[in-house]
Amino acid sequence: MTEERAIFAGGCFWCMVKPFDQMPGIKQVVSGYTGGQVPNPTYEEVCSGMTGHTEAVEITFDPAVISYQQLVDIYWQQTDPTDAFGQFADRGDSYRPVIFYTSPEQKNVAEMSKNQLQSSGRFKDPIVTTIEPAQTFYPAEEYHQDFYRKNPAHYNAYSEGSGRKGFIRKHWDNQ
Repeated sequence: MTEERAIFAGGCFWCMVKPFDQMPGIKQVVSGYTGGQVPNPTYEEVCSGMTGHTEAVEITFDPAVISYQQLVDIYWQQTDPTDAFGQFADRGDSYRPVIFYTSPEQKNVAEMSKNQLQSSGRFKDPIVTTIEPAQTFYPAEEYHQDFYRKNPAHYNAYSEGSGRKGFIRKHWDNQ
């Protein structure tokens, strides 16, 4: 069996795990940090904005069961692709939306998908999510892993209170 990796940044990584974690073909979803200059950063260091890292999820998946295109489609429906300066209540570079590709094929799929979303007219503003080559991914501290399972009340309150759930309902509930 072949496994591939996909890395997506879309604001708080707590909210990015559940939508992927429950799909067939997903082997693992890890919360972590990528895109920065400091090896093995801590959550506090990333939040300081001084490391250059972005909160992200690394997804290990079986492409025979779920395609990278399907993962990208799920990704778009979890983020505000028109906001380059963070996501919902979370502001700053560590929360910016990014698709980190691990192969030329992933880059092509991501770019085509971004172009299709832009031309769809679903959003009035430009799609500003960046598509960048994957860099070293550092898993976050254990208390951040599977947060939606470990702290369901906090997760639900945060995903609603941050504005994420309302945005998703407004833009994607007709899917």
